[in-house]
Amino acid sequence: MSYPYRRVKAVIAYDGSVYFGFQKQTTTNKTVTAEIEKALHTLHINTSVVGSGRTDAGVHATGQVIHFDIPEYWHDLQKLMLNLNRKLDTIYVKHISFVSSDFHARFWAQKRLYRYLFKTSKPSVFEKKYISYYQTFDAKLLIEALTLFEGSHDFKFFRKTGTDTYTTIREIYFTKYKAYKGYHIIYFQANGFLRSQVRMMVEAAMLCATNKLTLPQLKEQLDCQNRHTTKLAPAEGLYLAKIIY
Repeated sequence: MSYPYRRVKAVIAYDGSVYFGFQKQTTTNKTVTAEIEKALHTLHINTSVVGSGRTDAGVHATGQVIHFDIPEYWHDLQKLMLNLNRKLDTIYVKHISFVSSDFHARFWAQKRLYRYLFKTSKPSVFEKKYISYYQTFDAKLLIEALTLFEGSHDFKFFRKTGTDTYTTIREIYFTKYKAYKGYHIIYFQANGFLRSQVRMMVEAAMLCATNKLTLPQLKEQLDCQNRHTTKLAPAEGLYLAKIIY
């Protein structure tokens, strides 16, 4: 017997250190999407999960948004959330709600916020999967480097190959750096990001902050004139923090 379906939106957090990324893959079942779909299947909900964006292997989330369709008889969303959280170990459903049938977690997203967390002392054994490490740096140079990214730019020199997109132009609404109790935090908010773009921007900014790359060189790469670095910041420090609709 078939049932009418309704669409739901869920805000989730996950420990990316145990997954090979968010998106389903043909070579492994150890992805965030596959894990959620597996849990839904045990509740007799056979559906596909769509996310607001992909995260790389090892990258975490505190505010990823997904959507999926559920049979109409699942009217108690709090019960559904409770059941999912019992079945999911390194993924946590923070909030769930009904949305219109045409809601799309990815295409309806207006802004995306990423947070990057690191220390200048070696992270402890309990932190190393969740916090990155950089040597002592010049905070003023870091802020100047981050500011260069703000605005609308062609980020084709700040992406990993294999990016599936019709344009490489993105708008960075703001960047921010702050220090807090021995931790250092970088924020990027934009209308969207290319594959590994945030990690490449963090690494380039930190190269400037440690005098291994000049601000004019960073500007050249941002203007698509010369490619000075293709290195990625470690995945451990990156978090998809918030999606704004």
